[in-house]
Amino acid sequence: MESTAGAGQLLAISDLHISYPENRALVEDMRPESDDDWLIVAGDVAETVADVRWALGTLASRFRKVLWAPGNHELWTHPSDPVTLRGVARYEHLVEMCRELGVVTPEDPYPVWRGAGGPAVVAPLFLLYDYSFLPAGCATKAEGLAYAHGTGVVCNDEFLLHPDPYPTREDWCRARVAETERRLAELPEDLPTVLAGQLPAGPAPHGDPLVPRVRHVVRHRADRRLAPPVPGRHHGLRSSPHPPYHLARRSPLHGGLRGISPRVGQAPGSPGKAAPRSADGGRSR
Repeated sequence: MESTAGAGQLLAISDLHISYPENRALVEDMRPESDDDWLIVAGDVAETVADVRWALGTLASRFRKVLWAPGNHELWTHPSDPVTLRGVARYEHLVEMCRELGVVTPEDPYPVWRGAGGPAVVAPLFLLYDYSFLPAGCATKAEGLAYAHGTGVVCNDEFLLHPDPYPTREDWCRARVAETERRLAELPEDLPTVLAGQLPAGPAPHGDPLVPRVRHVVRHRADRRLAPPVPGRHHGLRSSPHPPYHLARRSPLHGGLRGISPRVGQAPGSPGKAAPRSADGGRSR
């Protein structure tokens, strides 16, 4: 699957969280600047399958191509969602839904962007995480979780993101990393690759990983081999030294893509709306 050379842009956004009415309204107002624009939606669209379908379907009807990589919120088996699938079965259900909508997923052939800055392979990633990003002073997953429970702020993944049929999220992560590494290693040698995911895959070499023109759109933490922080080849994987995409600017939220923050869980300047709390009273993540 390839783009056609034209005036389009390769755009990226994440954390739409359309369960917030103000964010749903923003998605309703989003429009491409060109008929050739592609949009990467890098996870955390919503918690229910119906909301994810609405958001991705809306965007797919407007942009030339939409690529989706899941965040943790799509993978939750949330009490409010009538779709009660867990783990791999839930992810596969979302993939099939995206295919019905014409949205590219991590399970599909990676498309080649041939617009401005191209050509480049665009690879949406689903890697999960392995608990290697720990609070300062913690050396193990158990210590990290104990610290989190002690603060009263525990990620809802501990209660809602099930790894079935894998024993743990780390096991699912390892399987995802192995399969993703295999697919990336098969890409053409002469094409740079834009890796797109939801959580950090490694320490950001340029500071805040959400600022425009950052090194990668990768935000999935997992095996760091999949997100080399330097240009060129690294452990057999390629990355573009000049990423041919633009992140939506960090500006006050209003209609139109360029006015949308890459993380729109809360509208800047809006009254302090608290995030949902986890099962033990901590804020959700």
